[in-house]
Amino acid sequence: MRAAPAPLITSVLIGGCIIILISFGIRASFGMFQIPVANDFGWLRSEFSMAIAIQNLAWGIGQPIFGAIAEKFGDRRALVLGALVFATGLSLSSIAFTPEQHWALEVLVGFGIAGTGFGVVLAVVGRASSDENRSMSLAIVTAAASGGQIVGPLLAEWLMTMMTWQSVFLVFTALILSTLLCLPMIRSPAPAPKAELEQSMGETLVKAFRDPSYTLIFFGFFSCGYQLGFVTAHFPAFITEMCSAINATGALASMGVSTTSALGALAMAVIGLINIFGTLTAGWLGKRMPKKNLLAMIYAIRTIAAAVFIMFPITPASVLIFSVILGATWLATVPLTSGLVAHIYGLRYMGTLYGVVFFSHQLGSALGVWLGGRLYDIYGDYNVVWWVGVAFGAISILVHLPVREQPLEERMPVAQAA
Repeated sequence: MRAAPAPLITSVLIGGCIIILISFGIRASFGMFQIPVANDFGWLRSEFSMAIAIQNLAWGIGQPIFGAIAEKFGDRRALVLGALVFATGLSLSSIAFTPEQHWALEVLVGFGIAGTGFGVVLAVVGRASSDENRSMSLAIVTAAASGGQIVGPLLAEWLMTMMTWQSVFLVFTALILSTLLCLPMIRSPAPAPKAELEQSMGETLVKAFRDPSYTLIFFGFFSCGYQLGFVTAHFPAFITEMCSAINATGALASMGVSTTSALGALAMAVIGLINIFGTLTAGWLGKRMPKKNLLAMIYAIRTIAAAVFIMFPITPASVLIFSVILGATWLATVPLTSGLVAHIYGLRYMGTLYGVVFFSHQLGSALGVWLGGRLYDIYGDYNVVWWVGVAFGAISILVHLPVREQPLEERMPVAQAA
């Protein structure tokens, strides 16, 4: 008699989706604060960019740390610590006045995002999912992050019509603390196979670091971080300035928005909305096609779209067309990359192994955010930053193709026999 198929929708999946939606929604909104903060304090664009770059770098450093905390002390404890650190960083940022103060506090915000973000949540959902449901489960959680990207920028824009940006930070503090209500849903997943349990974290990391495929995945994720970091932090300001330079009043009205700032929020929301479908499609395809080939295809689409977008005049229509194309690939890399790590290196230390790979993503993100502000202050526009992103995207296409998708444990006896 055949056993009933394992359910796709579980309490762990639902709880993980809620936590990711709130955490990523707050994180995706920071680009909306760039102009208000700069106007309030008279900052250069590079000073705000440095704060977000530090946040992204701290997120990357914190990801393997929180992954290891979850695997050693429990997923719930890691999530509690992450939420408390996140809330502390947000609340103190509301009373900071100098760039240096914000830079220091963004370390807390970055670590908080790591503790409530992909590294911890994807690992617990991945371990709790059956083999046949894992790719789709990871895609659903990632799609929830896209849902946060829809809500976060629009919520920030709406709140700032009624209160100061400092007060919005306090509202977000309460929101991130509300994720603690989801902890009862995060039950301990099924134990890993015996062979994985017998391996120490150090042994697993050494095996992964010695595998060229792990290095290729690590470097391939860099360009994803660069492109996403730059767009999240600078795209709203880029849209505001580029579309304000033309007479776009009629075009804006036809889209249901009245200002270029609102168009920036709408563009980020469109990216998030379309990415829900793009990410779910990537998860579905990840069960049926080699994940490395899908990743190369995603980077190709994103890179070509960016090159074409920047080569032609920027208009409200081109912004929304680009947002749709970018949205289809935005976070679609996450379930494929995390699923690739789990498939090749096992589930026991997935949080730590994916966290190390994600550190590369955040290095790229920090560079994209900082370079965007720095080169803007030098040249007065973002053109060079866009083309650097195109070059990084082309490299990512190439580095994913040689990845060996076969599980490492299946390859090792062959290597040892040779």
